[in-house]
Amino acid sequence: MADVSLSFSGQDFVPLPCGALFWPGEQTLLVADLHLEKGSAFARQGWLLPPYDSLESLRRLAAAAAQVRPRHIVALGDSFHDSNGPSRLLPEALDLLLRLLRAHDWLWVTGNHDGDSGVEIGGRAVAEVEMAGIWLRHEAQTPSGGPEISGHFHPKVAMELRAGVRVSRRCFAMAAERLVLPAYGAYAGGLSVDDPAFAVALGCIPDAVVPLAGGIVRIPAAKRRNAA
Repeated sequence: MADVSLSFSGQDFVPLPCGALFWPGEQTLLVADLHLEKGSAFARQGWLLPPYDSLESLRRLAAAAAQVRPRHIVALGDSFHDSNGPSRLLPEALDLLLRLLRAHDWLWVTGNHDGDSGVEIGGRAVAEVEMAGIWLRHEAQTPSGGPEISGHFHPKVAMELRAGVRVSRRCFAMAAERLVLPAYGAYAGGLSVDDPAFAVALGCIPDAVVPLAGGIVRIPAAKRRNAA
């Protein structure tokens, strides 16, 4: 892991390239929008997607947890694509999730897709929770009532690798007292940080923070506007 950190609300955080956020001061790993069993939900609607998205997402999460060794894991909502998702987990994915639940103090923040369905497997569920003066919730609130970390919007940003070559990457969206995590799920998709929905939810167009293997790239909103 690159020795990089991000300062937010007086606390240091480490955004990981996989899309999780490590909070060393609270020994907590934050992850948003796993959308486990999205593949099986789509299959029931006739969209034949490979049914291994949950296993892929959980393997990446297990690798991140092994890397930073948190005491707590907080999943910021929409951990399952729907409330019946836990019952559709394949045995290997279920076993991996159970091992994570046993190894860490696990908190499910309820989302609009899954509610508190994760507690069927283990852990505890809350609508939101405050840690060290920062609110952890699924969706950004207006007004926020203080610094907050959330998910829900699946932020992504377009980056220019070299002249004429642009790629889209999941990113963290950061604006004053708001920090929005990227979607972690393999099939979760994303919404551009320049979409008006971010300005409405956060009060402004946010900066994009992209963690890479060698460090953090922060792309201010003003720079993106000038490049457009």
